Amino acid sequence: MKKTILALAFTAVAMISCQDKTKDKIEDASQAVGDEVGQKMDTVSTKVETAIDSTQSKTAKVLEKSAEKLDQAAEKLKEAAKK
Repeated sequence: MKKTILALAFTAVAMISCQDKTKDKIEDASQAVGDEVGQKMDTVSTKVETAIDSTQSKTAKVLEKSAEKLDQAAEKLKEAAKK
């Protein structure tokens, strides 16, 4: 009987000890995943901001060229109207 009780006590202690280690590992893994997700979000955010800036710059250049072409067309129309 004593052996059975001691075996059960030893098993209970081992299980409790393993649970603590498992909880620690889960917490560490959870923290690591959280950190990695945060880093990925920062990287994505930076890439999106760069893409937006690039698009705005390109759009501004296209609009400037379009405005110049409109001015040239308007000048041609004025000249044609004078003749």
